[in-house]
Amino acid sequence: MRLFEGTPFDRLPRCERCGELEAECACPPQTRTSPEKQTARLSVEKRKRGKVVTVIRGLAEAENDLPELLTRLQSTCGAGGTLRDAVLEIQGNQLNRVREALQAIGYRVKVSGG
Repeated sequence: MRLFEGTPFDRLPRCERCGELEAECACPPQTRTSPEKQTARLSVEKRKRGKVVTVIRGLAEAENDLPELLTRLQSTCGAGGTLRDAVLEIQGNQLNRVREALQAIGYRVKVSGG
């Protein structure tokens, strides 16, 4: 049962891609690339005022749940972070922790200087 079912505010669920009703949608199902087929590129960057961040690049936004991954990495590292334009940033030099966490999930990891 939907929240507003039977009221004037009742709206049937629609496809996010084409806008058609879900029952009438002909879009192919979205597929996600498995982590084993993706390479995360890690680097540590120094920002203004001497702040250091660990940066994760190379993960496609459409093929990953980046907000969920960010939350998982933040709790693993015990640090804050943000998501900007498909780039994950974790506060501090968390290179080893992030590398271990991503490898445990199944991502290939490449560390570059920065």
